[in-house]
Amino acid sequence: MKSKVLLVATAASALFLAGCANNDELAAQVSALSNKVDSFQAETQADQQRQDRDINAAKAAADDAAAEAMRANQRIDNIATSYKK
Repeated sequence: MKSKVLLVATAASALFLAGCANNDELAAQVSALSNKVDSFQAETQADQQRQDRDINAAKAAADDAAAEAMRANQRIDNIATSYKK
C-alpha cells in the first residue's frame, strides 16, 4: 500500500515538474497573443479614425446640401415675388 502511495506521489511530482518546465513555451504563447492583441488594437483604432473622418465628411456634405437647398428656395421665392401684381 505504501509503495502505491509512493508511486502516485512520484508520478504527481513528475507531472508537476513537467508542468513547470513549459513556462518558456507558455511565455512565448502569451507574448504572441499579446502581440496579436496590440495589432488588433492598432487596427481597431485606425478603423475608428477612418470612420470618424467619414462621419465628419458626411456631416459637411449634408450641411452643404442644406445650405444649397436654402439658397435654391430663396431664389424660387424671389422669382415668385417678382411675378406678383
